[in-house]
Amino acid sequence: MSRKHLLVTGAVAALCAGILVLFTDIETSVTRWVNCGPLATGGERRSDVCR
Repeated sequence: MSRKHLLVTGAVAALCAGILVLFTDIETSVTRWVNCGPLATGGERRSDVCR
């Protein structure tokens, strides 16, 4: 592989890793909102996860 191919491969890998981190962060936020949000019971809101 040439140097240009290595740079493109590295850029694509970095982009994929960034997208994966972004979606994981969004998924964590949505899960916390569902579990601790307005539809959650009082006990769930007082749990350690929601603090």
